[in-house]
Amino acid sequence: MFSAPDKTSTSPVFDEKHIGESSPEVHATNPVVSSAEFVLEQTKIVKINDDAVKKATQYILQKVASESYTPRTWRTHPLHICPPEPYDPDDVLTGACLNWIFLISSLNFSFWSEKEGQLDRYGVEWRTSWGSETMTMHTGYWSLVAALNRALEEGIPIIDPRFYSSQTLCPDSLIAHVFRAAPQSAESIPLFNERLAIMREVGAILCNDEFGGSYLGFLEAFQRRHENQGTALDLVQFVTDSFPSFRDERMFNGRRVYFWKRPQILVAETWAAFYPENPYTPHPIFPGLGGAQISALTMFADYRVPQILHHLRVLTYPPSLEHCLRTGAYLEAGSSEEMSLRAASIVAVERIRSEMISCGSDWEASCVLIDFYLWDLAKKVQRGEERAEGIETDEALPAHRTRSIWY
Repeated sequence: MFSAPDKTSTSPVFDEKHIGESSPEVHATNPVVSSAEFVLEQTKIVKINDDAVKKATQYILQKVASESYTPRTWRTHPLHICPPEPYDPDDVLTGACLNWIFLISSLNFSFWSEKEGQLDRYGVEWRTSWGSETMTMHTGYWSLVAALNRALEEGIPIIDPRFYSSQTLCPDSLIAHVFRAAPQSAESIPLFNERLAIMREVGAILCNDEFGGSYLGFLEAFQRRHENQGTALDLVQFVTDSFPSFRDERMFNGRRVYFWKRPQILVAETWAAFYPENPYTPHPIFPGLGGAQISALTMFADYRVPQILHHLRVLTYPPSLEHCLRTGAYLEAGSSEEMSLRAASIVAVERIRSEMISCGSDWEASCVLIDFYLWDLAKKVQRGEERAEGIETDEALPAHRTRSIWY
């Protein structure tokens, strides 16, 4: 029997006042970079160790070369839905993959647990991969992916915006059922009411006349506006213009600053999922003469990548912040410490990318791929599956604890 969610919601979708403080602006360059530099300078809390940046750059380059880490690595994750090749917008699986990526990116936030490291933390029981008979409990970000995959396998069209935007077709109780916890879990998914509100919002917007009820329709409308020359950054801007719950920005010390974690990761996941086998083939989502220009995007400022950057000694923390992390103290969204952590991560990865370019690396040095690699490494280190060897490291501290719809 489905369990109904709490009807009272303090959803940041509606309560975070800074979302509606200004009309969308058009940006010629990515405002996240200058925003991060401004916040880092203003807060003076987290520092970047430039010597460690050089060492981390060499470490990452060695690892990605040995592991053949490319945009196509996205297709190797066992829980991902991969699109058919060659690209066919009329193939049902193409539309399904796009809708799946969109909903996951809409809900990709705040998976840390109050029971971190304990067996009864929130998790979702599902297969270890598509087609596998082995079941496991997925936690963190992968609990979201597993929940949606499980629902699809059960015949619930949960990734269809026409379905999840409708309280009649898809009542709150059904969404609660989709995100039900594994039997051993003593927690529910964090911020359930906020996720519910976001699903209703983004689904309704996708179902307008221009977008036609799908992320594919949204992408087609985007390229029509840009005469098929739209880039990755153009698409990020279109996402933030279209969906209030993707506007990861706020006023800080008299200036509007932008982090744009989820809009950028939505675009990056779309780019990676459909990255052609032959890199010289035009990208089907970004067919313009300039292509996607993915290097215009930054890393995705969350709580996991700062953790691994500190482990690699790229980020250094004052004793007061280290104490907060060790004791599990809560950092308010928008606090100086939280903003400094996010900003420093963005600037640090920009410096790693610059170092890769200056040392003549032939690897596709984008902050997107560096982020993808660092996030995967952070999860492996957290699970004890891998150690960062051949490089000096600091103790792996807990990730910072901020409850937010932005990451």
